[in-house]
Amino acid sequence: MSTTEPSIFTRIISREIPASIVAETDRLIAFNDIAPKAPVHILVVPKTPDYANVAELAVGDPQLLAEVVNLAQQIANEHGGQYRLIFNTGEKAGQTVFHVHAHILIGDLGEDPRADL
Repeated sequence: MSTTEPSIFTRIISREIPASIVAETDRLIAFNDIAPKAPVHILVVPKTPDYANVAELAVGDPQLLAEVVNLAQQIANEHGGQYRLIFNTGEKAGQTVFHVHAHILIGDLGEDPRADL
């Protein structure tokens, strides 16, 4: 994805903006969401800004997508192992930052845990 302004995630990756980082690898960073939708709400973000959404990532670097899912599983295992992994794709689907990222949601999500967010 090519933009003139770096995304908030790019700025977090470069440490221009502080974040509560919970995990980091050479290619990924994971940090707490600033507007959590569950008791544990962590974002897993590739360090490259080249992909706006999960579909682009799947085509462009399937290994990196596998790394995102693997890190999400590792983080979830630290919190009991049961979780939702969500990728929003497009503005109408709730995507607000167009730098691919996964949401890990853990814990009570309300009366119906199968309900859409």
